Amino acid sequence: MRHSTLRQLEIFETIAHLGSFTRAAEQLFLTQPTVSMQVKKLTDAIGLPLFEQIGKKIYLTDAGRELQQTCHGIFEHLSQFEMVAADMKGLKTGKLRLAVVTTAKYFAPRLIGMFCQQYPGIEVSLEVSNRERILERLTDNMDDFYILDLPPERENMVVQGFLENPLVVLASANHPLANKKKITLKRITEEPFISREYGSGTRIETEHIFSKQGLKLKTRMTLGSNEAIKQAILGGLGISVLSYHTLTLDSPKSNLVILDVKGFPINRQWHYAYPSGKQLSVVAQTFLAYLQNAPRLLVDLALTGVGVITFPIR
Repeated sequence: MRHSTLRQLEIFETIAHLGSFTRAAEQLFLTQPTVSMQVKKLTDAIGLPLFEQIGKKIYLTDAGRELQQTCHGIFEHLSQFEMVAADMKGLKTGKLRLAVVTTAKYFAPRLIGMFCQQYPGIEVSLEVSNRERILERLTDNMDDFYILDLPPERENMVVQGFLENPLVVLASANHPLANKKKITLKRITEEPFISREYGSGTRIETEHIFSKQGLKLKTRMTLGSNEAIKQAILGGLGISVLSYHTLTLDSPKSNLVILDVKGFPINRQWHYAYPSGKQLSVVAQTFLAYLQNAPRLLVDLALTGVGVITFPIR
């Protein structure tokens, strides 16, 4: 193994990640014979097969899975050293990996944009997915930070609220309840309701509010997209509860209204989370300081019927 090169390990790790010699060669700008030759040299040095082929698919052997974990640690440490060295030179360079739930996509790019303006040498990757998938990534420690509306209930996690996330009841502008005041929760349960998918933080919180009063929503449709829900509302299919943050400038604001419902808005917060034992990189520490030490940082959101509202990052 001591005679193996970092390049060979990089090639192996890329194949293991992509599950294909051909795709790995394309990503690394190498020919497939070169990739195959380097893997053979690495396999000969270890003395154990790293891949096995079943049909047209390749799979890692037990030795391959162990080496993949080793490669992850090696490249993680090298990346950390590069960032430390850059920091010692007075530079802030490196990569920040963020994973956010789908509703956070309405403010996360602006939040990241302001961060990158301060630190232009930092490259940011952003993974957007549903809450279930984000929790899986958190469990597997695939990213630096995770942004969720409903934080995970785990003892081995660092969780901190940093941005307000009010939940509101939305209807179309021509809905019979559009101009009503102090609508009761019971009255809302009489309307067809459009819900987010199972596992969604918004759905969990909404159902909790109604169940506390012994009420149950009359769900007509379940959708996995905020945009699809807004279109369904406009199509007259029902009402829904969504985050204020879904009401961005490009939304059909004139056709959507926020209903005046008792108990709403539900005052929630966006949270960042990461495993408590995680060793934060220099770049991750910089981003954390950006969130914690910038109390005057504002995210401007245009909201239906109420003009521009600012939510301070705490």
